[in-house]
Amino acid sequence: MLQQPLQIADVYAAAERIRNYAHRTPLLTCASLNERFAASVFLKCENLQKVGAFKFRGACNAVFGLSDEDAARGVIAHSSGNHAQALALAAKLRGIPAYVVMPSNAPEVKKAAVAGYGAQITFCEPTLEAREATQQKIIEQVGAVEIHPYDNRAVIAGQGTAALEMLQDVPDLDVIIAPVGGGGLLSGTALCAQEISQRVRVIGAEPVNADDAFRSLAAGQIIPSHQPKTIADGLLTSLGSLTFPIIQKRVEQIVTVEEETIVESMRFVWERTKLVIEPSAAVAIAVLWESKIQFRGLKIGIILSGGNVDLKRLPW
Repeated sequence: MLQQPLQIADVYAAAERIRNYAHRTPLLTCASLNERFAASVFLKCENLQKVGAFKFRGACNAVFGLSDEDAARGVIAHSSGNHAQALALAAKLRGIPAYVVMPSNAPEVKKAAVAGYGAQITFCEPTLEAREATQQKIIEQVGAVEIHPYDNRAVIAGQGTAALEMLQDVPDLDVIIAPVGGGGLLSGTALCAQEISQRVRVIGAEPVNADDAFRSLAAGQIIPSHQPKTIADGLLTSLGSLTFPIIQKRVEQIVTVEEETIVESMRFVWERTKLVIEPSAAVAIAVLWESKIQFRGLKIGIILSGGNVDLKRLPW
């Protein structure tokens, strides 16, 4: 049986489902940014979300959207990043088991965070094949429900709630910019924004060193990411079968940005706004820096996707 395409109703349902668990993050302005780009810039601070990233929205919606019968089996994902923490916390809040497969070389701070939320961690070799095989073995043993970090309807709808809140706060935004890795945030943002506002343009932001989404849109088919090397470690994955069609239909364009620009804009935000953002979030800010699009005089919403930074490895 074919599923209906995701709709704005799914995003509204997600907003209601996660309302008592996820933060409604602030939408802040920065005079220095406004002056520099002669525009009105609004920063959606998902770096202040639970687990420090937008990922909690999607994981929370997916976990609390499960039936009691499915939830009792627990949830599982393979992840070394923000999704692992998000899923672990969402499962803890629902009182169900969370199983997370992590590569053995994951940063210690991330291992500790996932463990702190109560997930049962299984370590494996740092390859996609090993991660998937280990996850499948655990599913066969305990029957847990896989919650994919981006290619999951409930996750996409949950990520769209960030844009929903933005447009409730500033209904006449001209542009929304969001970073893109697997595409959960960008597809949810585009779906929500275009259904609510006829005027808003949605633009994806991507490192030029990990530009598979940019190339996929140009080719009209998913071109997998191949060993990308970028400081924006949250944007290394390829688009998914659910996220790509939404992005293809609803995103105006994807703008690629250089590594130096990512670092420069990240540092600017730290210094001028006093907000701690991670490189993946700075990719969206970097779109302003590279001036490939004329934004003068526009109202621009930027999703600061997260703020989980290894303070021992700052890029400056």
